[in-house]
Amino acid sequence: MIALRSIALCGLFVIAPALAPSYANEPFYGGRTIAIVVPSGASGGYDTYARLLARHMGKHIPGKPHFVVQNMPGGAGVRAADYLTGVAAQDGTAIGMLEQALYLRQVLDLPGLRGDVRKYNWIGRLVSNSAVLYAWHTAKVRRIEDAFDSELIVSASGTAPRLNWTALNMLAGTKLRMITGYEGPSAAKIAMERGEVEATAQPWPVIRRENAEWLRDKKINLLVQTGDHNPGLEHLPRMTDLAKTEENRKVLEIFAAPAHIGRSLFTSPNVPADRVDVLRRAFDLTVKDDEFVAETSKIGLDIEALTGRELQNYFATVSFAPSLVARAREVAERAGLK
Repeated sequence: MIALRSIALCGLFVIAPALAPSYANEPFYGGRTIAIVVPSGASGGYDTYARLLARHMGKHIPGKPHFVVQNMPGGAGVRAADYLTGVAAQDGTAIGMLEQALYLRQVLDLPGLRGDVRKYNWIGRLVSNSAVLYAWHTAKVRRIEDAFDSELIVSASGTAPRLNWTALNMLAGTKLRMITGYEGPSAAKIAMERGEVEATAQPWPVIRRENAEWLRDKKINLLVQTGDHNPGLEHLPRMTDLAKTEENRKVLEIFAAPAHIGRSLFTSPNVPADRVDVLRRAFDLTVKDDEFVAETSKIGLDIEALTGRELQNYFATVSFAPSLVARAREVAERAGLK
């Protein structure tokens, strides 16, 4: 009996190593869920692009994980970013969409953000975001040039709008009066229809998709773009075009920088490099995926993708002259963000 028992045990030890590789080779993401943390409520450009990506990216990751979108508004994007880098799992199962003005917040040394944006692990950019300021058709301001003589009441609930419109007032001479109490673009648009404010800003692809009838019926007038020209809007002035001096133009370029970041994905600096590579590869494949491209076309969204490595290089190399940053800080102080 002892001999038989020994043979049986030896058999188990022979079988066990044969089974081990199937567990060792199981993809990390198999059976897991990846959360995309969004720095806004369930509306607007951040949420729209995050949900679009969540519907397609999983199939390009070994193990085909499920994706969920986790909305986390608050602190002008700081809450979501700090959660991702300090509270969420640091294993590659939590990624985020950066509030595009956070890098500007870091450049201007504004309080709140704990991490260093330049050290995030960047996964990729879906689209740049040269937001468009637009006014309701009843407003006296019908072109941005009118705002040099007439006051325009603008909803400005986030960091970027407050900085942009304060910068235009100080460096170009516009008369934009900001109302900061509205939470997100949906509330701002309702307020505009009610006559509580006269203007707000959104990404151009979102305006085209969500408010095509306003454009068709001329219910809104497009005024200015915050970054580079959007496709089809080459005629519309940019913020930097409104500067009165060359130095003022260079300062406005600092405030236009977030448009380059747009709707970009990142994860914590603590995530293992091999998982960052998996996420980057999946992102690159997703933006070229036929089904993804077809859906973006169907719902009228633009894609201007950058790879994670291109974004990483951007943050490693971009810089602004100290004298210009000092003037930009004066704008931040006027905006009440210092």
